[in-house]
Amino acid sequence: MRNYKNKYFDISKPVFIPSALITLIFVSLTIIFDEQAETGFSIFRGYMSEHFGWFITIAINYFLFFVIYLAFSKFGNIRIGGEDARPDFSKFSWIAMLFSAGMGIGLVYFSVAEPMLHFSNPIQEGLSGVQKSKLAMKHTFFHYGFHVWGIYTLLGMALAYFTFNKKAALSIKSTLKPLFGKYMNSFAGYAIDVIAVLATLFGLATTLGFGAVQFSSGISELSGLSSTINLQVLSIAGITLIATLSVLSGLNKGLKYLSNLNIVIALLLLFFVLAAGSTVFLLDGFVESLGLYMTDFFEISTYRNQYGEEGKWFKSWSMFYWVWWISWSPFVGTFIARISKGRTLRDIAMYGLVVPSLFSMLWMSVLGGTAIDMQLNTGIDLAQIVSDDSSLGLFKMLEHLPYYKITAVLSVFLVATFFITSSDSGSLVVDFMTSGGKLDAPKGQKVFWAFMEGAIAIALLVGGGLSALQSASISTGFPFAIILFFVSLSLLKSLKKDDQLNTGK
Repeated sequence: MRNYKNKYFDISKPVFIPSALITLIFVSLTIIFDEQAETGFSIFRGYMSEHFGWFITIAINYFLFFVIYLAFSKFGNIRIGGEDARPDFSKFSWIAMLFSAGMGIGLVYFSVAEPMLHFSNPIQEGLSGVQKSKLAMKHTFFHYGFHVWGIYTLLGMALAYFTFNKKAALSIKSTLKPLFGKYMNSFAGYAIDVIAVLATLFGLATTLGFGAVQFSSGISELSGLSSTINLQVLSIAGITLIATLSVLSGLNKGLKYLSNLNIVIALLLLFFVLAAGSTVFLLDGFVESLGLYMTDFFEISTYRNQYGEEGKWFKSWSMFYWVWWISWSPFVGTFIARISKGRTLRDIAMYGLVVPSLFSMLWMSVLGGTAIDMQLNTGIDLAQIVSDDSSLGLFKMLEHLPYYKITAVLSVFLVATFFITSSDSGSLVVDFMTSGGKLDAPKGQKVFWAFMEGAIAIALLVGGGLSALQSASISTGFPFAIILFFVSLSLLKSLKKDDQLNTGK
């Protein structure tokens, strides 16, 4: 039998069993051979960055422009679920869930850290403080802008269309059947779904690892406890338990409410920093940085720093980000598909690209811009603080604004809620994949995958820290980039075929 079902599990055995076994073996070996694992992760990351960065650069640009093409083509009018379908969620809740799933902890962790790290280590030498600031914000916008959401929305549109319009199972292999036909019902199809599950798990583990490091740093700032690996492991374990309770409550309860809460807390923090900081400076900075990003869009979209220290900047920053986001795409794409019934392909493309991107840029501009303002004009050396410990950047910036204890607590709570929604939505998505595309599988396997995500994050932190987390994303992000390319071709083929049938051609 290919499927197995009882009270607690309803699984597709060819997907669930390999995914679970590979994950368990990986977690066990990483913890047992932690020192060797750290060395191995570092070597692997360097090799992938050295030899395949060119492909990743081409891929992320292709994904973005493919989504834009669909949005403005006649296919953009296609409604997910059919012409009579209506959305299950309000537009605010829908966008909130899109955003919470698609960005989450990374936006909080790197809000101050990335601009300050770019400021400390610019890609050019001999720059003034102002020039370094401009480059820092432009590159931060690039890493959190339209390319990220192009990756997510491409797979989200494909999965939504095939699931609700073509009545296929909610799985990656379903999106490839127009291209590869019966082969997707064999080993090849199941292997693709296994890769998608592993990409989701390792991409999520990377996010949860960053979240645990920042959460424990926040607890340390508030309580005086040392931010040790033990505290980070306890943070993952504790928040995973809360996330498990959330995932058991279902999509329309825990996750929807937590996603809305995420946005509210993020907006409160954003407007506080905007009001308490140099408001006009920050708004001017946002407009100017957006202009620099758009003006240099094509240059930075293909920039690999190949003639500066053998591409060191690209390999340390852009390469990691792109494969991290790609490894997240099965998770975010599946989640987008699940919540987007009743929306048109154009809705998914435009709201998925524009709204989260602009909010991310504004967020980075306000929080990162405040840090840069302090660095340039107050004598506070945030650049050095972030270089020593990037997880402290947000808290040390807030420390120099009013009501620090309140904003620090708010920030820790924001990290926690993003942590929970990422784990919660990730468990639901992996559940869809390993149950053969079923939208409402038993609760037992949801609990299993919630715990497994936490276990991977713990194993990676113990077996190599943040470097191991980054390497894990690269290991699954690269093969999935190839799969995404074929998904786009398959989607276009199916859309054109349906259009010909509808027009009688």
